[in-house]
Amino acid sequence: MSSPYSKSEAVVTVRESLAAGATPARTSLRDAVRLLLGGLAERAPGRSVEVRVPPYGAIQCVAGPRHTRGTPANVVEIDPVTWILLATGDLDWEVAVASGRVTASGPRSDISAYLPL
Repeated sequence: MSSPYSKSEAVVTVRESLAAGATPARTSLRDAVRLLLGGLAERAPGRSVEVRVPPYGAIQCVAGPRHTRGTPANVVEIDPVTWILLATGDLDWEVAVASGRVTASGPRSDISAYLPL
């Protein structure tokens, strides 16, 4: 992948750890998740979908009706490793959803059009 995100130190470090079968360092994982969430917010500006990657971050993105209070209608929840794999193109959205690695609810929750970053 040749985006500026894939070349960041945190993303490179996490991808190398995963490729080696190791658990990525917590700080590298956190930094990579936050960087890639920021990239998604830039690529899909808006506030109609909430993307959560606990415990490291959550953003609102994708143009459409704005969510203001309570539980959002469109929510995507992803674990940190799965998020990095999706954002870098190492995992396909449909595969991640079908295998239960991604929880996506609401009519606008399919963010596959914005991935990989």
